[in-house]
Amino acid sequence: MTSSTPAGSPTGAARGVDDELPVIGHHIGGEIITAAERHSPVRNPATGRETGRLALADAEQVRAAVVVATEAQKAWRRTGLARRTQIMFRARQILDERRAELAATITAEHGKVLSDADGEITRGLENVDFCTGLMHHLKGEYAEQVSTGVDVHQVRQPLGVVACITPFNFPVMVPLWMVTTAIAAGNAVILKPSERDPSASLLIAQAFRDAGLPDGILNVVHGDKEAVDELLVHPEVSAVSFVGSTPIAKHIYATSAAHGKRVQALGGAKNHMVVMPDADLDSAADAAVSAAYGSAGERCMAISVVVAVGDVADGLVERIRSRAQRLSIGDGADPASEMGPLITPEALERVTGYVAGAAAEGATVVLDGREQTFDGEGYFIGASLIDHVTPGMKVYDDEIFGPVLSVVRVDSYDAAVDLINASRYANGTAVFTRDGKTAREFEFDIEVGMVGVNVPIPVPVGAFSFGGWKDSLFGDTHMYGPEAFNFYTRRKVVSSRWPEPSESQISLGFPTH
Repeated sequence: MTSSTPAGSPTGAARGVDDELPVIGHHIGGEIITAAERHSPVRNPATGRETGRLALADAEQVRAAVVVATEAQKAWRRTGLARRTQIMFRARQILDERRAELAATITAEHGKVLSDADGEITRGLENVDFCTGLMHHLKGEYAEQVSTGVDVHQVRQPLGVVACITPFNFPVMVPLWMVTTAIAAGNAVILKPSERDPSASLLIAQAFRDAGLPDGILNVVHGDKEAVDELLVHPEVSAVSFVGSTPIAKHIYATSAAHGKRVQALGGAKNHMVVMPDADLDSAADAAVSAAYGSAGERCMAISVVVAVGDVADGLVERIRSRAQRLSIGDGADPASEMGPLITPEALERVTGYVAGAAAEGATVVLDGREQTFDGEGYFIGASLIDHVTPGMKVYDDEIFGPVLSVVRVDSYDAAVDLINASRYANGTAVFTRDGKTAREFEFDIEVGMVGVNVPIPVPVGAFSFGGWKDSLFGDTHMYGPEAFNFYTRRKVVSSRWPEPSESQISLGFPTH
């Protein structure tokens, strides 16, 4: 088997030694590297069948990739902004042209339905759109005559090599949030995607290469903790972007910061949706079902708790139950499916455990997803709805990351706000109301990074930035949009003076005006 070949195959797959399953390799310096001491299985969650073997990088391979990226970045930072802009436009066009292939790849390895995969691509392309304006986003500042004969200007310069560590639940959108901005700003990237659904990242790398991006600027390195830890400590890696669970986000943040790196590490979530007494209950129920069970609940912005205020709970719960039990659940490649499987058997076992334990904690299981049966060996579970949930129950406190929606009943708006603000997670939240005063007060009172008013999943458009508060974000900078250009560049201030020779003199005092 050839271990190093030009990146012609969009997936980077090569036949394994046993010639049974393809080996999914790394994309480094324009070549596909399939040689590896260790491999990880890649499975289709809808069938449970292994579809490929992923080459896992060791620390030495990570270091080799960083060398390639470091050398390539020297020339890339000198590349004119007009040329970078052309590559961004072309990459955007190619990614859109290959949308069907990207969506099918997402569904085959993640499990989400094709329409959801297509929507993920659209939201990722929003950031590519934003980055086509890199000429504007990278502008500096200038002030003349700040002192007699002295001018000052400030420029943005790239960091060098950056690491982007992305999650399984959005194998296209999140990489496009990170790598596009980093590349536009003049950096080289080591992208470490999830080992559960790695192939989409290789399609992204190939699209950028076909758009004219020089080899070595966008590299894809597959791996587990060994590869990640090497990226966190490598002296040539200047910054780390991460999306994942809160415990790992804390590790990424602490380790990277201890080694002098910039870090943005987005963690877990427990997103609440408040339904006020004046809300349209049918609209609220539609939104709750869509936001809770879409992508089988495997979204960091999924609604996992409905907060029913006043006497709306009974009517709202019944509306949600009747809708959720009619969901069509099956293989994401089937156009009739509205919800696909969970990503792994371990995820299925974890979600099942939370539903099983809810009644013992005193909650009411209105709809039990375990009771729905499915053919085959896929990782399927039905939608679950749990009422009379209170803080302190595991089903409330923990991030379940599955199709489980809890309902908490409170008496007042103030109690709803207090409940949400007491949570250690603060990624997203929403309020459903027809009263403008309530909506304005909620926006002001709530201690959460992203807020929706009659919008259940308030993921900002690409011209804004994405990020939560509290244990949902470690670091100071949110992801994509304007804040991302701040994260992936550092500012240099230059003071200049061009005196006549006769004006030169010695002065040991501190410079003043």
